[in-house]
Amino acid sequence: MTMTTPMVHANQVRKSFGPLEVLRGIDLDVAPGEVVVVLGPSGSGKSTFLRCVNHLESIDGGSIHVAGELIGHRVHGRTVHHLRPSRITAQRRHIGMVFQQFNLFPHLTVLGNIIEAPVGVAGAAKSDALRHARELLDRVGLAEKADAYPKQLSGGQQQRVAIARALAMRPKLMLFDEPTSALDPELVGEVLQTMKKLAEDGLTMVVVTHEIGFAREVADRVVFMDGGVIVEQGPPAEVLDNPRAERTKAFLNQVR
Repeated sequence: MTMTTPMVHANQVRKSFGPLEVLRGIDLDVAPGEVVVVLGPSGSGKSTFLRCVNHLESIDGGSIHVAGELIGHRVHGRTVHHLRPSRITAQRRHIGMVFQQFNLFPHLTVLGNIIEAPVGVAGAAKSDALRHARELLDRVGLAEKADAYPKQLSGGQQQRVAIARALAMRPKLMLFDEPTSALDPELVGEVLQTMKKLAEDGLTMVVVTHEIGFAREVADRVVFMDGGVIVEQGPPAEVLDNPRAERTKAFLNQVR
């Protein structure tokens, strides 16, 4: 990937579920090291777009490239072919994703959860994976919880473990799908602080959230979606304080 290649290049991305067209031609580039926060009402297509970037959902039209690589497909001449599942799995190794729910394995310790994919999927040596896992736990402020089980952790701690688990595969890109929406309000701050540190470290991030304060403080760019399209985008101060579209203004007035 050259310096001029976007980390994410989405071109006219379309996605339907039956008769409902959820994404109606999304164009979005994300530069390496950029933090993009995606805002919008429920049903606007934000989470679906993230899932398409990671090919958890296959798109119906357009294309998505991550780090210059076409995701989920290959082109041979004029024909577009779906990739084999094993190849899609290999592409996903470079894309970390954190969901609303933590999805930790309850029978594994915190360390066990973090090393599961590096050892089981990527074939890393267990000693190397354990060393990296402990570094990541320190990075997310949970070094002392290495041997705990998920049920012994708060929701905020579990989500920080989920972030460490995603980072364990050394992704080029991190996707966050409303990572604080399932948390009690008093636990939201610790997760957002962890994400802020990742942004300061230069990690490329696309974050779907309703946390306006986080968007204002951390984002390089805010994207507002509604009805399956990007309504407007720009620097946080521009979109959040002086939105051009009436739909953006109405949404922000509801969530402030």
